[in-house]
Amino acid sequence: MQNTDSSEILGANVPILQVGISNFRLPLRYMTADGEPVTLETSVTGTVSLGADKKGINMSRIMRVFYEFKDRVFTPELLEEILQAYAERIDSRRARLKLSFSYPMMKQSLRSDMEGYQYYECAYEGELDDLGRFRKIIHFDFVYSSACPCSSELSEHAREFRNIYAVPHSQRSKARVSVDVRKGQTLTIEDLQAACEKGLRTETQVMVKREDEQAFAELNGSQTKFVEDAARLLYEQIEGDSRIFDFQIACAHLESLHSHDAVAVINKGVDRGFSGNIDDFRSLIC
Repeated sequence: MQNTDSSEILGANVPILQVGISNFRLPLRYMTADGEPVTLETSVTGTVSLGADKKGINMSRIMRVFYEFKDRVFTPELLEEILQAYAERIDSRRARLKLSFSYPMMKQSLRSDMEGYQYYECAYEGELDDLGRFRKIIHFDFVYSSACPCSSELSEHAREFRNIYAVPHSQRSKARVSVDVRKGQTLTIEDLQAACEKGLRTETQVMVKREDEQAFAELNGSQTKFVEDAARLLYEQIEGDSRIFDFQIACAHLESLHSHDAVAVINKGVDRGFSGNIDDFRSLIC
C-alpha cells in the first residue's frame, strides 16, 4: 500500500514535511555527569519526510529501527546514527527524532542537612535535513519561584505609610531552555541545570525544614524578578557557553495575582528553527 502508484494518492499530490509516530515508550539508558548510566522511561517521537509521489511510509519500520538501538547508552550524538538508519531504511530525505524523559538529580536543602531528588523534564532532539546535515538540540525545563518586584515595593509602601502588613505575591514559574549544541561539542543536563540555577537562584525545593523555608523566603525577597528579568538572566548564562551555537529561552510565570499568566521568549538570534510560537507556552503552563 505504501509503495502504490501515485495515482492512488488521496487528496493533494504534495510532499509531507513530517510523518511518523509519537509517544511510543520504552526504558532507555542515559549517561549522568559522573559517568554512570541511569535507566529512564522515555517517550519517543520519530518522523520522516514523505515525497509527493509516495502514498505513505511503513510506520512500524520507524519503531523497528529504533529498537535496534534500545540497548545503547543514549546521547544527543547517538541520534544522528539512528536518523541515518531512518533515512536509509525508509527512503526519506529528512528525519527527526525526539526523546522526552524526566531526569533525576539529588539536591541539597538550603540550610538543613536534608536532600531529595529533583526531577527535570528534558528532551534530546535530532534533525537530519535533505543535505545530510545533523542538528542536535537539548530541551531542559527549570521550575523556580518568582516574586514580583512591583508587589514587593507596594508591600513595603503599605507598611511604611499605612502600617499594614502586606505579603508580596510570588508564583511557581517555569523556564524552558532549548540549546543547539555545536558539532563535536558535549553539553550535559547537569550543565544546563547549573546555568539555570546560577541565573535565577530561586529553584523550587524538594526537602524543606523551617530553616530551609526561611532561607527560601529570603532568596525570593532578594531575587525578585519579572518574567522579562528571568528571560534575560538566563540569556546571560547561556550566551557565554561556547559549546552552544543557538538557543531559545521561554519563561512562564503562573501568576498568583492575575487570572492569566506572564510569558516571555528570547532567542540568541541565529534562529535555525526555534519557532517562538506563543502556543508553545501551553506545555509550559500545563
